[in-house]
Amino acid sequence: MVIAAFSSAQAVAAVPLGGGCSGAGMWVVCEAENGSSSSGDSGSHTRPSGSEGSSKPGKPVCTVERLDPQPPEGSMFWGDKSPEDGAVYQRTCNTGPGGTPVSEHIVAAEAPDVTAVDPAVVAQQAVNKMKLAGPDIASPRTTGTYVVGMPMWLWVNKSPTTFGPSTTSASAGGVTVAATARVTRIVWEMGDGAAVTCTGAGTPYTAAHGKQESPNCGHTYTQTSASQPAGNYTVTATSTWTVDWQVAGGGEEGQFTEIRQSQAQVAIGELQVVR
Repeated sequence: MVIAAFSSAQAVAAVPLGGGCSGAGMWVVCEAENGSSSSGDSGSHTRPSGSEGSSKPGKPVCTVERLDPQPPEGSMFWGDKSPEDGAVYQRTCNTGPGGTPVSEHIVAAEAPDVTAVDPAVVAQQAVNKMKLAGPDIASPRTTGTYVVGMPMWLWVNKSPTTFGPSTTSASAGGVTVAATARVTRIVWEMGDGAAVTCTGAGTPYTAAHGKQESPNCGHTYTQTSASQPAGNYTVTATSTWTVDWQVAGGGEEGQFTEIRQSQAQVAIGELQVVR
């Protein structure tokens, strides 16, 4: 661990994942991992990121510098704050194309944290803004009439919040991430012990299909629901959302999944034969 003291007029820098700065006034103390650059006589420092020859930048590396001289009161750098709230710092992170710098100005009583923001965490913040929901079940309908031995077609209504695609972005610590989420799988638990996995929204049924089975998402009950609570099977549809994200400007990218659920009640009777 390397510890160095900087005058407040000098650059305050540290490497991510283990580095940090504290203190205010004339001196600011920075700690950095061994092997990183933390001298107080050459301005801001960053540790090289990513492997040599890599086509993508590594984890973002950020630096913080206290502006000297400070902007005059009323300057746009203060936003809705004033010198009574502290000082103006500039935080710069290598999150642009090829690791080029992206800067933001922060008003704080002491040097802001320079720990690099994890883009995956920012991507999760973007997903939270999407308000993703469980499948919008179109079939089976609670009011539908279904019988043993007749193919049931399963499908869902598609919207940005229930099926996708949904795209938005979020920013934190100088990092802006764009994320796109779409449903890539729905698992239907039919309540009778069977599970049906569908890779799409399913095909809507029409009378013209008669007694045909669904071409891509369906189930046939072999027993009535008479013995079930309230005389219904509980159908649970679980969607897997695949989220693709990328740091704005062509930087780091990744993928993760989100799970959402919806339920429906369905009554299965016996076919009545009139003699």
